[in-house]
Amino acid sequence: MAQGLRILRHVVEREKRGQAPPGVSQLAAELGIEQSRVSRLAQELCGLELLERFDRGPFRAGPRFFALAAALNTGWVRAAKPQLEALVAELGVRARLSIRDGYRVILLRASSNEAVPGSFVVPGMVTPVWCTGAGRALLWDLDRVQLGELLADVNYIGIGGPGAAHATDGIWDLMVRDRAAGFISADEEFEHGVVELAVPVRDAAGSIIGALSVLGTRAELGTDSASAARVLATAAARLRDAPEAQPR
Repeated sequence: MAQGLRILRHVVEREKRGQAPPGVSQLAAELGIEQSRVSRLAQELCGLELLERFDRGPFRAGPRFFALAAALNTGWVRAAKPQLEALVAELGVRARLSIRDGYRVILLRASSNEAVPGSFVVPGMVTPVWCTGAGRALLWDLDRVQLGELLADVNYIGIGGPGAAHATDGIWDLMVRDRAAGFISADEEFEHGVVELAVPVRDAAGSIIGALSVLGTRAELGTDSASAARVLATAAARLRDAPEAQPR
């Protein structure tokens, strides 16, 4: 993923400087990545429409790159930065804003205390939707049939922490439990020793546009998850009311 993001960034930076779009061999030489690997990764990025290739030659930024860039410029995403830091100050844990792409969760923003040396937590990070707090918050409005259709091709083997469900029925049971509580509580579902509390972020029409979550150890979050979830819900409401949080 890191190499793919390097390729994408390099192509975009060349466009921004007005330089000619690069081909596979030029990308390989400029980035120091094996040519066959550049070719494979660039094709995967084209499949995701983050890059596009014209005339079987060089690459340029694709339509989904610009769609994501536009999303990052909306009021609710801009408003998330101070909200994430406010969550850190009030709860003393890490905070994240995420969106869903099929059965994947994509991280848009993370609080400043995630930026530690060696951290794998960066914008664009992809995690599973079924075994993360943010992911299950993004599934909040799905019924049982819709959940089954979304996860029909998922291979659960070897993914998730000790608290993760490894079948759609188990995920549905967790969703039913958490809806009754009013928030998602994912206890060691993705990372060992980490609890993630999450709520959906909705637009002005009530549609889910993202998920707001906090992560920490059980000791850091304490025993009163409901109180922390109320703080999360208040922050999510502020994002809903931010400029440009309009229905899609």
